[in-house]
Amino acid sequence: MNRANRLTAILDLLAVRGDVSVEELAERFDASAATIRRDLDSLSERRLLTRTHGGAVAQSVAYELPIRYKSHQRTSQKERIAQAASALVAPGSVVGLSGGTTTTAIAAALAAREDLADQGLTVVTNAVNIAAQLATRPDIKVVVTGGVIHSRSYELVGPFVEQLLAGIALDIAFIGVNAVSAEGMASTHDEREAAVNRLMASRARRAVIVADSSKIGASAFAAVGGADLFPTLLTDDGLAPADRRSLTEAGFDVVLAD
Repeated sequence: MNRANRLTAILDLLAVRGDVSVEELAERFDASAATIRRDLDSLSERRLLTRTHGGAVAQSVAYELPIRYKSHQRTSQKERIAQAASALVAPGSVVGLSGGTTTTAIAAALAAREDLADQGLTVVTNAVNIAAQLATRPDIKVVVTGGVIHSRSYELVGPFVEQLLAGIALDIAFIGVNAVSAEGMASTHDEREAAVNRLMASRARRAVIVADSSKIGASAFAAVGGADLFPTLLTDDGLAPADRRSLTEAGFDVVLAD
């Protein structure tokens, strides 16, 4: 198991158990105690857990794994979703991209397109990593919302974001979320990100939730919206048939990226 996946697994175990020991983790991941201690120290520095003598305990607040670690998860599914999302974008469009690893993959897919030279593309984003990723493309105009940066997701949040978004119109917006419940409510771990996602979606003629199938049937802390705000949900073909029926009944046009 590589380090990124091991860090994810440690946090997943903490979320369930509440505490872990170095000895237990070393045995579980077939790693040395020194390696596990470095992993725990790294996560502690990012305030994703609290170190104890011989192990760690979960933070008292909900955490979100930093985007540089999450980018290693379910890569093939996100790439397929990104290609399907890119196909929905016409040259000359104004595209909204929220933060997240799936939307980051969409930005990469848009940057790789060769048909934008004549009409270009405008991308509006509150994610500084996406803005940096697209900044070198002369045929893509990048508009950054401003705001206060969320250190774990690289998203800009707060009233400055809301002021800019309130004054623009988007052709299509791709909104990444942490979960979509069986009842069709999209949600995130952070209420500030949820507020920005909700506003960005409301400024688009078409708003699309992008989420890999592992996020379907789950819920997170802050509600973003349902099918009235996001008529389309784009996910991968790992979606369970029962979940697809539930989402369709909730009003979504469910699109599977194959």
